[in-house]
Amino acid sequence: MNKLKFSLIVAICENSGIGIKGDLPWHLKNELKHFSRTTKKVTDSNKKNVVIMGRKTYFGVPESKRPLPNRINIVLTRNPVPADYPDDVILCSSLENAMKMLEEKEELKSIIEKVWIVGGSEAYKEAMASPRCDRLYLTEVKAKFECDTFFPEIPSDFEEIPLDDDIASGIQEENGVQYVYKILQKRHNNTLNGGDKN
Repeated sequence: MNKLKFSLIVAICENSGIGIKGDLPWHLKNELKHFSRTTKKVTDSNKKNVVIMGRKTYFGVPESKRPLPNRINIVLTRNPVPADYPDDVILCSSLENAMKMLEEKEELKSIIEKVWIVGGSEAYKEAMASPRCDRLYLTEVKAKFECDTFFPEIPSDFEEIPLDDDIASGIQEENGVQYVYKILQKRHNNTLNGGDKN
């Protein structure tokens, strides 16, 4: 059986920040729409995508918007308190446990199209190191912001690839803040799709 893979999606400012006090450091409506559209997008309308996040990331989402709609929400927490979450949020103790559960639960594996890692720092770091990691969908915010949460260093085995057709290219701007979308692919020595490109 092919192992289920996942991609990461994140917006990062020039000082590597991704959050402050449980919120985003910037207000970029179109960038949020990009996140929503990308993580919801499926080619098979009978399937859904999964979003996996840490506990702080989950509670950083405005209450009216969580769990993230039209996606299967998984929260990674070492001390699960089911009463803190709605019934349709799945709690897992680790990223690998979550992926194995998705592969093994018949009622889930038949409806899943893509798996997305959506934060925070620890989940991103573990995800980038995993052999299951496929791509990193990156928004580079061209400014510095005060942050208390930072994106880990991107390993050298990631390389930029062309954008998907439905992602805007070039510099985007909102509220005087410029940003640009990028996609990085993780190189795998034992890649399943016919060998390394290099």
